[in-house]
Amino acid sequence: MLTVSDTAKAVVKGLTDSEELPQTAGVRLAVGADQSQLEVSVVREPEATDVAADAGDGNVYLADNAAPLLEGQMLDATQTDEGVGFTLTPQQS
Repeated sequence: MLTVSDTAKAVVKGLTDSEELPQTAGVRLAVGADQSQLEVSVVREPEATDVAADAGDGNVYLADNAAPLLEGQMLDATQTDEGVGFTLTPQQS
């Protein structure tokens, strides 16, 4: 299962913590149409086939096509010149 770092948990909570969004809002990771990139989006709720990753007070949803690819990975977040960016790294045993 995908692990979410404390930094990424805080970023996800910040992205979805709005009076305009329901409590089910979260960040969704899915394989892009060209199958070569991961798409990250803020959604109001998960799709029926999504898998939830443990993200503390936030919600991270994995599309069914992305969940197997993210097995053993850690989602982290860092500040970049363009804003916040998410990164994936293999989990250390």
